Amino acid sequence: MNMHSEAITIATHGRGTTEITSEVQRAVAASGIVVGLCNVFIHHTSASLIVCENADPSVRSDLERFAAKLVPDGDPLFEHIDEGVDDMPAHVRSILTQTSLALPIDEGRCSLGTWQGVFLWEHRHTAHRRKITLTLLGR
Repeated sequence: MNMHSEAITIATHGRGTTEITSEVQRAVAASGIVVGLCNVFIHHTSASLIVCENADPSVRSDLERFAAKLVPDGDPLFEHIDEGVDDMPAHVRSILTQTSLALPIDEGRCSLGTWQGVFLWEHRHTAHRRKITLTLLGR
């Protein structure tokens, strides 16, 4: 059994999705692991990870509009606004989505479906640098 860990930093442009599939696939290929598991973990409470449609960007913009309706900025329900009206909604969005993904590795690549991509979903309005740790196990 082999194990490999790597941290990557992704610059976001504010609220929205950033595809990170190529960075994840590069790390898997560099690890030499042919069959196993790739865990992707984001070290933040106001951004998340998703596996999503990668061919049509309207899927992700529809998700953004749905999240805005589900958890609106400035909702008077929220007391925690230390960093602005998008602060608590960003935390709720990250809790409702995922901070960790487990992806199968097969033939030296993450085994994603034809239309699947791995995305960092930034929930804050301002740009951030987000730390992600990739942990790979396998043979």
